[in-house]
Amino acid sequence: MTNAVEIRTVTKVFGTFTALHGVSLSIQDNEFFTLLGPSGCGKTTLLRMMAGFEEVTQGEILLFGQNIAALEPNQRPVNTVFQQYALFPHMSVIDNVAFGLKMKGWPLEKRRIRAGEMLEMVHLSDFANRAPAQLSGGQQQRVALARALAPQPKVLLLDEPLSALDLKLRQAMRMELKQLQSETGITFIFVTHDQEEALTMSNRIAVMSAGHVQQIGTPRDIYESPNNRFVADFIGETNLIEVEVEAVADGQAQVVLPGGHRITTSSAARDKGRHHLSIRPERVTLGSPGVGLQAVVEQVIYLGTDLQVLVRLEGGTAMQVRLQNAARITVPSPGDAVGLHLEEGAARLLSD
Repeated sequence: MTNAVEIRTVTKVFGTFTALHGVSLSIQDNEFFTLLGPSGCGKTTLLRMMAGFEEVTQGEILLFGQNIAALEPNQRPVNTVFQQYALFPHMSVIDNVAFGLKMKGWPLEKRRIRAGEMLEMVHLSDFANRAPAQLSGGQQQRVALARALAPQPKVLLLDEPLSALDLKLRQAMRMELKQLQSETGITFIFVTHDQEEALTMSNRIAVMSAGHVQQIGTPRDIYESPNNRFVADFIGETNLIEVEVEAVADGQAQVVLPGGHRITTSSAARDKGRHHLSIRPERVTLGSPGVGLQAVVEQVIYLGTDLQVLVRLEGGTAMQVRLQNAARITVPSPGDAVGLHLEEGAARLLSD
């Protein structure tokens, strides 16, 4: 598999602040790759260095094997889609899409044809002659995407492009972005702090925190097999239970749960002692008291499709249980004693 982008021990320093600490990762050609993390983790800084808007303090950034550090932003075969659409208000939609092609010297007829193809791809052909102000936010975002894709960049950089949209439109645009990436075959590098966006669209995700890459993997890998407490807690919801590790070998661990129950679990930790176990709320089921982990129900929250049951274990550890809303389930009440059952193979011992 060809690498579209290689980040080699890249460090970025602003004055006395280090935004990135020796980051290394590879992004494959024709991949939808997401940089995911909270505000200030360095994900946008890394994207801006790929685009050429920030200089690399140390390390290398390679695009299809070429070190691009010396290239100006307009010399790099990449385009960027920003949070703000940055459409030209005095131009029609089709002229906005064709603008980059005009700057590259494409002849008029050729750029009109290409711009028309891009508008058809984003389902806006009927809006070609409108002004940007006559479009909705979602339509403007699609125009910005069409403009960025028109020159056929080798890599498309997307800096939280959906953050200004409302929830339903954001959800619809996720599917459109994924479809566009598949149709064009262009490498998409997407920056977001939204875990659901990352899980929904990405081939692979790099989870970042405080200028470091914490874990790289497929959405399933990241969700099901987090390496550490940050990744487990940042991606979706999880229960973190402090446990005693009796033995670790070959990626498996023997652990003692609160109350003395022993289980075998996959492990990112390499040594014995006190560690945290991660188990997703949907991988825990409720049973009769006296069987499994003993707990008391504290609160039941109705979420429409699901029920969130908050319980407390013997010893004081709080946990969440996620139940699918169905007529057949028995809904517990606050104060009820229950037994908790962890789905076999679903728990993960973390490297703290």
